[in-house]
Amino acid sequence: MTSKNPPAIAARVVIDPAESRSVYPLLGSLVVPRPIAWVSSQSPSGIDNLAPHSFFTIVSTAPPIIVFSSMGEKDTVRNIRATGEFVVCGSTAAMLEQINVTGVDFDPQVSEFDAAGLTREPSETVAAFRVAESPYALECRLVEIKEMGNGLVVFGEVTRIVVDESVLVNGRVSIDLLDPIARLGGSDWSRIGEITTRRRLSVEEFISATS
Repeated sequence: MTSKNPPAIAARVVIDPAESRSVYPLLGSLVVPRPIAWVSSQSPSGIDNLAPHSFFTIVSTAPPIIVFSSMGEKDTVRNIRATGEFVVCGSTAAMLEQINVTGVDFDPQVSEFDAAGLTREPSETVAAFRVAESPYALECRLVEIKEMGNGLVVFGEVTRIVVDESVLVNGRVSIDLLDPIARLGGSDWSRIGEITTRRRLSVEEFISATS
C-alpha cells in the first residue's frame, strides 16, 4: 500500500564497515530481537559443553536444517567439528541466569552444565546431552561448517525434535507458555512482549484491499 503523503526522511548516520574498527556492537543492536541457540556439545574426551549463540535461524524444513554462527573457533565449534553432532536447547526467560552463566569463557575442561547447575538428559540420536530443564531440544547432526569473514557458520540437520507437553495447547506450541528469551544489543535481553496477528494476504486479497 503506497502512502499519498510519504513521511520526511530523517537525518541518517552513515557507517562504512571498511573504515570502522568494529561493526559488531552496531549490528548486534540493530538486528534484534535474536533467538538463542543454546548449544550443547561434547568434546572427544567427554566434557559436556553448553553455550548460547544468538546468531541463529532455520535454513530448511525438508530436510529440517538449522544454522548458527560463532565469532571465532570456540569450544562449541571445536566439539562439533570433532564429533559431528550437537543439540540446540530452548532458551526461556525463566532460565536467563543459567543461560548467561553458560556464556562465561570457562576453561574447556569445565562443563557449563555443572557451572550453571543444570541437569543432563540423554539424547536419542546424538551423544551430546539435552538440558532437562529446557522446554525443547533439537538434536542435530553436522551438515557443514563454513568460514565466512570472522564467523564460523554451523549447519545442522535436525534428527529429533523433543517438546515439553507443558508448552503445548491442542498440540501446538503456545508462545506464552514457551516464553522465549531474546538477545538484543550490548548486555540487553528481552521477552516477547505484546503479540499481534497478521495473516499473510493472497495477491487477490491485496489487490482488493488497495483498489
